[in-house]
Amino acid sequence: MPRVRRRMVLVVAFAAALALATYAFTASNTVPGTKAGKGEGAITGYTVSGIAYTLAANPANIDSVAFTLSASATTVKAKVVQSSSTYADCTVTGGTSVSCDFSPDVGVLAADELSVVAVQ
Repeated sequence: MPRVRRRMVLVVAFAAALALATYAFTASNTVPGTKAGKGEGAITGYTVSGIAYTLAANPANIDSVAFTLSASATTVKAKVVQSSSTYADCTVTGGTSVSCDFSPDVGVLAADELSVVAVQ
C-alpha cells in the first residue's frame, strides 16, 4: 500500500474514531426531570371599606383616598373619575391598608366613582 494512501486511511480512521468518541460523549449526558402542567384557580374580588378622601389645599380638589381591603394585596391602583383611563398608583401597608395619591389632584365635581384594581 503506498505511503500516501496509508496516511489517508489513518486520517479517515482517526476522524471516524473522533466522531464515535464525540457521539459516545454526547450520548452519555443526563437531563434532570422537569415539570409542566396546567391548573385552575378561582378569581375572587376584594371588598373595599373604610373609604376616606383627603381634600387638597384647594378644597375643590381631591388629593388622595385611603381604604381597607378585605384581603391582602401587593399591587393596587385606583381612580375616581369613571371616564378616565388613568389609575393612580397606591401604597399598600400591611397588605390591606391602602393609600392612593392623585397627581394631579382630581376635581371634586368630576369624581363620580371609586374604581379599585387590586392583585394578590
